[in-house]
Amino acid sequence: MQDNREPGRRSTAKRVFRRYFPLFVILWILFVLYPNPLSFFISIHRSANLGVDPAAVEFMLVDLPSEPAAIESAVRQRIPYGYDWTVYGMPWYFPSIEQVLEQERGDCKARALVLASVFEAKGIPYIINWSPMHVWVEYEDRKENLTENPQVKFYQRDAQTGETQFQVPQIGVGQVADSARQGFWTAMPVARRALLISGLVALIAARVILFTGRRRERLSVA
Repeated sequence: MQDNREPGRRSTAKRVFRRYFPLFVILWILFVLYPNPLSFFISIHRSANLGVDPAAVEFMLVDLPSEPAAIESAVRQRIPYGYDWTVYGMPWYFPSIEQVLEQERGDCKARALVLASVFEAKGIPYIINWSPMHVWVEYEDRKENLTENPQVKFYQRDAQTGETQFQVPQIGVGQVADSARQGFWTAMPVARRALLISGLVALIAARVILFTGRRRERLSVA
């Protein structure tokens, strides 16, 4: 026996798809980038709280020099640079200190977390700085460079006083866009990139087919 409700269900599904098409696109992108959405929210929480832990780096202290600049150089050697895509399989992830030490590599967030933990353990004053594309640890007599200077930061937190400061960063949009492209698109695994593009193509194709069919229906009625 034919179900007379089937055409109505199809029509409803088509209307829902057309109306919420942008939402479906956004959900697909988020699914590909973060198969476990909880990781994204954990990263947001950690970026606000940092999770500096002097106890976690105690085993490193014996082999480290005493000068802040030399300590930073040693941390960079111990934690080779790696994009979040490569280390954690996500475009942006803020790891815990335990995860960084286990992976033994990471990007600027990971290095800053380890360096701040070491400074905390050694009693060295420091400030955490954020720019739109970078995180770094500032200390006395630290040399500035193109990506680490007072002009490009938008947020800083003094570890000793807890004082925070916000400002409008003086940084070129092109510089930020290039950094985002490198970390997000260029570093993305080929398989994930193919999955993202194929899904978007399928959604757009379905939307075009529905639009064409709806237009034909209107013309036939007219």
